[in-house]
Amino acid sequence: MDHKKLTLYTNPRSRGRIARWMLEEAGATYDTEIIEYGPPMKSPEYLAINPMGKVPAIRHGDTVVTECAAICAYMADAFPDANLAPALSNRGAYYRWLFFAAGPLESAITNKALGFEVPEDREVMAGYGSLSRALDAIDSVLGNSPYITGDTFTAADVYVGSQISWGLQFETIEKRDSFVNYAARVTDRDAYRRANELDGSMG
Repeated sequence: MDHKKLTLYTNPRSRGRIARWMLEEAGATYDTEIIEYGPPMKSPEYLAINPMGKVPAIRHGDTVVTECAAICAYMADAFPDANLAPALSNRGAYYRWLFFAAGPLESAITNKALGFEVPEDREVMAGYGSLSRALDAIDSVLGNSPYITGDTFTAADVYVGSQISWGLQFETIEKRDSFVNYAARVTDRDAYRRANELDGSMG
């Protein structure tokens, strides 16, 4: 059992919901510090934790981790009894889709939501090419397996599942059957419900 103090810095109206879901999946005991938007998030005290002045972040003992995908990967390794990461010899798909969702997929969704579309003749310059191409890549996996790495839920599903669920909720991605079914599957978990309840009570 890990006895190092664990603190989650978050705001219930932020991507911090991803980190809290991951902490709940890991079965971790942790403290929560709510960081309000505006001056508190840009205070010297919080910038010492995350120079970007954004949430979430976690402090585990002397280790600070920011960025949701990194928090998911770190927590899976720090709490191995939760079985949220494949064996080291079988992590290809796990790393691939965790970082695909954190990079190309999120960038494509965000740019589309902001009204920016990569000109077709410039797609080679963008890491994601186009939103439809990024969605097709995810669809090719979720149309053939229950979870992003196969038959077992992992920390990658916390991150990918959050992206897909929010995309469907806010209509920033297409409502494909594979996405709808996947979102329903990954959010039908006790840890997800606990995290939502906790954030709901603070929001």
